[in-house]
Amino acid sequence: MSDYRFVDLKLDQSLAALVSAKHRIGLDTEFMRERTFFAQLCLVQVSTGSEIFCADPLNLEGVDKAIADTFWKDLMMPQWILHSGRQDIEVVFQTSRQMPREIFDTQVAAALLGYQPQIGYANLVTELFDVELAKSHTRADWSKRPLSESVLSYAAEDVEYLLPAYETLTERLDKVGRLEWALEDSASLLDTNLYEPDLSLAIDRLKGARNLRGRGRAAAAALAAWREREAIRSNRPRQWIMRDQMLIDIAMGQPESRADLARIDGLPESTIRRAGDRLLAIVEEATHDETGYQPPARPDEDQKKILKKMQQVVTANAEELGISAEIVAPKKELSAAMLGNTESRVFRGWRRDIVGNDLLKLLENG
Repeated sequence: MSDYRFVDLKLDQSLAALVSAKHRIGLDTEFMRERTFFAQLCLVQVSTGSEIFCADPLNLEGVDKAIADTFWKDLMMPQWILHSGRQDIEVVFQTSRQMPREIFDTQVAAALLGYQPQIGYANLVTELFDVELAKSHTRADWSKRPLSESVLSYAAEDVEYLLPAYETLTERLDKVGRLEWALEDSASLLDTNLYEPDLSLAIDRLKGARNLRGRGRAAAAALAAWREREAIRSNRPRQWIMRDQMLIDIAMGQPESRADLARIDGLPESTIRRAGDRLLAIVEEATHDETGYQPPARPDEDQKKILKKMQQVVTANAEELGISAEIVAPKKELSAAMLGNTESRVFRGWRRDIVGNDLLKLLENG
């Protein structure tokens, strides 16, 4: 059982000043998103090295805005040590609209030392310190109050070993000349564009949309963007606004009236009353879309040969480094590069020096 101090941030503002004075902290979060579009931040766990705090942020919105802003501002000042931190950064950013100045992701770092890609926190702790962490309460309702002592102790464990892991991993990375790689890859998670909803990408989340063409595709893209806006506005899950299959059925059926909408299997009458006119207008507008849609081209035989050579280059370099090839360059990025997209990270930073330049030569010369 981890020792911790529970802090109700509405009643106790002392944590902000304490954290801001630290050079680095271990940080983790607990959140819920089953009933909302944006994740609901329910707990912030902080390790200073000597103490662990489980801070309750649920009531921050109900206090003086200056108090909440001060807490978030102070929390951003130290370097954050996280494990698989993308979701933690996302929920804090969407809650506070602030980003930490610097982070170090122990999952990213471990992969650069040859550990399994996407290694879990508990497994990494076992690998580094021969400690077995409890795996209970993984499905706890973190929005429930009061939180039990066993649940809070479980949450505290999630930050207990972050700072020791940082020390061990950075020492090993420095010895093999890869510490800057870990810092570079960690810093890439601070791009705010990663955490802002993009309406133009809404159709990519629509199951079955890749098979649509012409007006059906145009309608599906517009309907997916509408659903995204509605989900954001109401802070409700996308599928609560409209299920994927209904959206596809509307796009393909091209309804011209509310009566046509009513014939779509499973479409609630309440949705037709509330949004029927807007749905019909979206479909009507799509009939005038002349842009068309071209699915990603399939590679020809010459391109397949180039892709195979690219994979061989990546695999050879990864084996020499003793790390997974997917850490150096995932096949998806290689395929995109072979089709002309050389904007991925394999052509930037340390990856460019290791394999990116060689891959560019292959693309140029075949």
